[in-house]
Amino acid sequence: MLIHFIIFLLGLGILYLGAEWLVQGSSDLAKRFGIRPLVIGLTIVALGTSLPEFLLNFFAVMMEEDGLAIGNIIGSNISNIALILGVSAIVMPLTFDGFALKKEYPMMLATTGLFYILALDGMISRIDGGILLSGLLAFMVYIVRDALAHARNGNRQDSAAAMVECEPSTPDQESNGLTMKRLRAIMDDPKMAPYFRVLLILAGMAALAVGARLMVDSAVGIASILEIAPILIGLTIVAIGTSLPELAASLMCAFKGEADMSVGNILGSNMFNILFVVGFVALIRPMEIEPVTITQHFPVLIGFSILLYPLARRKHNLSRVDGSILLVAFLTYLIWLIYPHL
Repeated sequence: MLIHFIIFLLGLGILYLGAEWLVQGSSDLAKRFGIRPLVIGLTIVALGTSLPEFLLNFFAVMMEEDGLAIGNIIGSNISNIALILGVSAIVMPLTFDGFALKKEYPMMLATTGLFYILALDGMISRIDGGILLSGLLAFMVYIVRDALAHARNGNRQDSAAAMVECEPSTPDQESNGLTMKRLRAIMDDPKMAPYFRVLLILAGMAALAVGARLMVDSAVGIASILEIAPILIGLTIVAIGTSLPELAASLMCAFKGEADMSVGNILGSNMFNILFVVGFVALIRPMEIEPVTITQHFPVLIGFSILLYPLARRKHNLSRVDGSILLVAFLTYLIWLIYPHL
């Protein structure tokens, strides 16, 4: 089993690097062609952070591991709310302007509810996938219209720049400044920059594919050895693993005072996980959903989604106490999942 855990961690590392390269390359290339930063942040960046879940679910469904795929989505969304926002608020209380609670939060809650309703018949069919993708299209139209409205009002919010500022720096970047300066010089060279960014995007896509396949193979192996359902692996280590990039970014945003970016990133990520990942994968191959998932795990996801509102609406703030409540609730959920199998 040790080899499976090693492969899982290797796949996780490759997956993380792939997401970072893809988002960085896409954002830089889009800005170079004059695409507004707000649109970049809400489309390319959001899509890039959902690609790990998409590729992992794609490989899982192709291997007929529907439980692993559905478990990853439910577990990732729970981790985004309870683990990521909880830890971020404990490290640095999050104070935001409340705009996300008025518009994006109800949209996330509606998306989660729609996912649950479509799953009640025990299947996410191709028709269901089409409905979810239609919701994604409506969400993208809303984003673009909102961005244009802000532009007309002269209220430009440089979301992509905030995302870049919130990206965690690695020890290699901090200790090898000369190398990073040379790399940045290449990226800023008018002749070399477009080719470099395209190469970064391709490398990110390749890394995502390799990392996702390694994680799926190792997760299935771990579930087989421990004789537990693949959905349990999807709800726990796979879900937490695919949420680690968001955790790192949210922590850096919290440290830099970008609470709006931290909260908005989680709400947007949860919507993309359902509308894009589940919708697209269901078009490729319908997914069966076990009754226990409908009766137990979906209500937990909805419960965590609802819990966020009363905690955050008070003064539009997630305090350390609020973060502790979310984190304790998340750990309690993990214990409830794992304890029967010990």
